[in-house]
Amino acid sequence: MIAIVDYRAGNLTSVKRALEHLGHLECEITDSADKIRAADRVILPGVGAAGATMENLRALGLAEVLRRDVAAAGKPFLGICIGIQVLFDHSEEDSADCLGVLPGVVRRYPNSVDGRQLKVPQIGWNRVRQMQPHPIFAGVPDGTHFYFVNSYYPVPADSSLVIADSDHGVPFAAAVARRNVIASQFHLEKSGAAGLKLLDNFCRLSF
Repeated sequence: MIAIVDYRAGNLTSVKRALEHLGHLECEITDSADKIRAADRVILPGVGAAGATMENLRALGLAEVLRRDVAAAGKPFLGICIGIQVLFDHSEEDSADCLGVLPGVVRRYPNSVDGRQLKVPQIGWNRVRQMQPHPIFAGVPDGTHFYFVNSYYPVPADSSLVIADSDHGVPFAAAVARRNVIASQFHLEKSGAAGLKLLDNFCRLSF
C-alpha cells in the first residue's frame, strides 16, 4: 500500500488520482501513524507554508513517524513541493524548524537579481537539468520542463544530494535524493506525462 500523508493540506486528492491513473490502486490518503508505518511506500505531497505544515505534522503525531519509521527505517519516501522543503533542518518561511531528515535550509527567492525584478512565487513550467543519474528519472529526457509553484527553495548542505536543478533568478535544487528518500520541488502530479513517469518510477523502485 502507498500511504499519502494527510496533514490537512491541499492537493492530496490529485496525487491519489494520478497514482490510480497509473494503475497503483492500493493507495490511501491517511493521517494514521499505524497505516503509514505499515505502508510499503510513503508520499508527502501538498501545498502550503512550512510553519503550518510542521505544526500539523506534530499535532497529528506524524513528524517523528516520518523521521524514524519511514526515512530512517529505509522505507521508500517521496516528498513533493512542500514535502521537499520540510525534509530539511530549517525554513526561512515562518522561521520553521523542520523534519531534519536531510541537512540544509530552505530560503526565499530574492525579489530581484542584478537589478532585474523576479516574480515570487515562481509559478509555471521550468526546465529541469539532471545533475547525476538516478532511477527516478528513468525514461525522462534531461532538460524536461516541470510545473513549479514555490516562493522558497531548498539549499542542501551536501551538494551530492542534488540529483536535478533548475533556475529562477538563482540556481536551486529541483530534486534531491539520499538512499530511500527522494523529493522534488516541482509538482509531479501537475507535470503531464513526464511527471507521471517520475511518479510511476518511484512506485516501482527497489531500494
